[in-house]
Amino acid sequence: MSEAAEGTERGREVWIEKYRPQTLDEVAGHENITSRLKSYIDRDDLPHLLFAGPAGVGKTTSAVAIAKELYGEDDWRENFLELNASDQRGIDVVRDRIKNFARSSFGGHNYRIIFLDEADALTSDAQSALRRTMEQFSNNTRFILSCNYSSQIIDPIQSRCAVFRFSPLSDEAVESQVRKIAEAEGIEVTDDGVDALVYAADGDMRKAINGLQAAAVMGETVDEEGVYAITSTARPEEIKAMVDLALDGDFTQARSTLDELLTEVGIAGGDIIDQLHRSVWEFDLSDREAVRLMDRIGEADYRITSGANEQVQLEALLASLALENE
Repeated sequence: MSEAAEGTERGREVWIEKYRPQTLDEVAGHENITSRLKSYIDRDDLPHLLFAGPAGVGKTTSAVAIAKELYGEDDWRENFLELNASDQRGIDVVRDRIKNFARSSFGGHNYRIIFLDEADALTSDAQSALRRTMEQFSNNTRFILSCNYSSQIIDPIQSRCAVFRFSPLSDEAVESQVRKIAEAEGIEVTDDGVDALVYAADGDMRKAINGLQAAAVMGETVDEEGVYAITSTARPEEIKAMVDLALDGDFTQARSTLDELLTEVGIAGGDIIDQLHRSVWEFDLSDREAVRLMDRIGEADYRITSGANEQVQLEALLASLALENE
């Protein structure tokens, strides 16, 4: 089979779904959480649940695994309603789809599960309606809410749920899954390619798997260069070199490096901020320099998030570092 044909074959199925864990025992990196969830299942005493944490760490996977373990492979889809609250965030969704599912008849199980992904996107009115729905149908329905920021969920809902906080996955967990998928798909991946995928993922398994699948289409071997190119991620040494130039007072060269990353490599300004933040303590900086850099990163991040021009803010960050070291 030609390389192009192989790439097309690989692209026919999204590997995130293909390699999604089917049981809680297979969910990597959250053994303390999965063991508590399994105890609920073993007792058949599932409470309402609230999963909070960053993207790609296993929240949706854990919810689906719970349904499969409770209802079995044949029946879980009939007893599990999944809604993305960011797409359907109004009060009508709670009044219509959720209530209709909770009211509908079913047999063989004590309760059904409604999974609300990105629940922090629900409006305050929708959350208030959801709270009343949780009370009204608590005898035959369990809710699993997933969110990035639990602070956006109103207190009456939080108090009705067992809260589980998912942290970013460890590098070891991401590396293990990447190697497992590469072996299953017959992909040759170098050690530095795996390291690059782990770095680019930053604890997000979904990003790592997407990066592996995309890089696998580009050539016969997944290596460091291919991964950084396909994920639009700067090498750690490039970020370090840019900061070192600014700290040495060479703003012109630091700005040139930044411009290359933004325009030629195509990295978003927010992603550069994230990489800077991750790398501060890995740079050979004094405590004072590290604190100064972190302060500038925080200010630039806030302004970019507020809608300011990314390149202007990043150049201002480098300029402030250069001025302080003249």
